[in-house]
Amino acid sequence: MSDPVTLLDDLSAESGEVDSLVAELSPERWAAPTPAAGWTIAHQIAHLAWTDRAALLAATDPEAFAAEAAEALASPGTFVDEGAEKGAALPPAELLAGWRDGRERLLRVLREAPPGARFPWYGPAMSAASLATARLMETWAHGQDVADALGVVRVPTARLRHVAWIGLRARDYAYLVRGLTPPAEPFRLELVAPGGETWAYGPEDATQVVSGPALDFCLLVTQRVHHADTALVPLGAEAARWLTFAQAFAGPAGQGRPPKDGAQERAEGGAA
Repeated sequence: MSDPVTLLDDLSAESGEVDSLVAELSPERWAAPTPAAGWTIAHQIAHLAWTDRAALLAATDPEAFAAEAAEALASPGTFVDEGAEKGAALPPAELLAGWRDGRERLLRVLREAPPGARFPWYGPAMSAASLATARLMETWAHGQDVADALGVVRVPTARLRHVAWIGLRARDYAYLVRGLTPPAEPFRLELVAPGGETWAYGPEDATQVVSGPALDFCLLVTQRVHHADTALVPLGAEAARWLTFAQAFAGPAGQGRPPKDGAQERAEGGAA
């Protein structure tokens, strides 16, 4: 994990990069569809604004957050879409201004959080660092949907290490949210970073290992790509199983994205 100052600076930078994608868009472009079914660019930014607001509430008024979380989790299949739909109905300028204000307020609160503070969330309670990492992960993931909608190829950065880290840390949650028992043995990641170095997490003697490009792993755990469309290589049956449902985010089990044409067959040896 990075030190808190670097982490929060990286969160700010990630938000700024996504902001630059939408800051000059026309109202018509805000309505462009993204790879998430039924979600436009406006829905993506509205979701970021909504979750930033939820994180701010968790960090400043846990009781109020608990009440909202209980209401949201009472309808787990719809509360995310409903929050995005409400924000997407706003004029783009108002939506963007609200997202900017909310994320800056959250950054200030997290920078001032006392050591050891923990905040409630939709999954397990989190430290300020973990909450910031989760916000960076979501900002990057929804930013990817925006970039894909605009046909923009983003240059991967070292900030992906935060996404990779939370993807591994959320391993047990991904099992539990599907009613599965997490493996007792820790897994190991050996990822090739954007700069060419290796990011290694987990014990060196682990028998369950995932290796490959860090970008592919981050796309996978944020469920922006099907595992058959990655260059990730699992070592061990349980590591291979995990790659079929890994998720870095809290809340219900994600549905993921379908494989590209022929990818699943190639992964299973059914096509050349």
